[in-house]
Amino acid sequence: MNKRVLITGGLGYVGGRIAQHLAADANLGLRLTSRRTSAPKLHWLGNGEIVPWDIAQDDSDICAGVDTVIHLAALNEIDCAQNASAALEVNGMGTLRLLQAAQAAGVRRFIYFSTAHVYGVPLVGAISEQTVPRPVHPYAITHKVAEDFVLAARDQEKIDGVVLRLSNGFGAPIAAEVNRWTLLVNDLCRQVVTTGKLVLRSNGLQQRDFITLQDAARCVAHIMALPESKCGDGLFNLGGECSRSIYEMTQLVAARCQAVLGFTPPIERVEPQWGEQATTLDYSIAKLKTTGFALQSRFEDEIDATLCLCQQAFGKNG
Repeated sequence: MNKRVLITGGLGYVGGRIAQHLAADANLGLRLTSRRTSAPKLHWLGNGEIVPWDIAQDDSDICAGVDTVIHLAALNEIDCAQNASAALEVNGMGTLRLLQAAQAAGVRRFIYFSTAHVYGVPLVGAISEQTVPRPVHPYAITHKVAEDFVLAARDQEKIDGVVLRLSNGFGAPIAAEVNRWTLLVNDLCRQVVTTGKLVLRSNGLQQRDFITLQDAARCVAHIMALPESKCGDGLFNLGGECSRSIYEMTQLVAARCQAVLGFTPPIERVEPQWGEQATTLDYSIAKLKTTGFALQSRFEDEIDATLCLCQQAFGKNG
């Protein structure tokens, strides 16, 4: 019998790519949630289903017959900044309600997607799961609240809860309508297609840890198959072991433009002050790697796919 997997936010930016990756496994039956009352049938979803659901509602039936919950539905950082109370209700209490519904339905594993920003702002230095979280932004604070609910349920042996603290995931969304075009790499790819150049509003020396959405999706499949005994305390950093400056990432996008679009765009940025250097960042995934997970995806492939989507959706002939 196929295992039923519930992915909340399964048509969103990260959730959509996870769903697309898992849909290739014929042994899994996917149930994706969407706040839209009618969602398009996706050619890759096969026998999976899309169900209307809002994290703000209390609906225990959503977990009926489910083996694994992958929970990504949440307010994004922009909405959280505008309304911290709503962020706490949706990201915090919404997660608690879903967690309780999963327990009542006998769900085996509950995988919660959190954020590296629970460690604070800016992310600098060496960061591991032993680093004390100091969230500042409502987005990070409310994700930390949700984390605590999930890990407490794990410690109390109510459910096999796992928390993944995602760094800067990047890559092509499943459709151009998934509105996450303000994220760095996505913004750069859209910029170059619509304007022919790449413009940074800073000097670009800030360091970030980047991970492809393909590797993030692969990690979810890995965690789903991992025996509970290998999950330890249930908390893992999920990053790409690749700290690059924003400017370096912009240069990579420019190089891929030459390969994909046939030209190298100019880069405009605020020039660094004399002697100004970037701070270092080491976002460790050593703990995750001890479970047998290994990164595989190439940054170039993910950027190429994003450029192609932008060309189709936003180009002159799009």
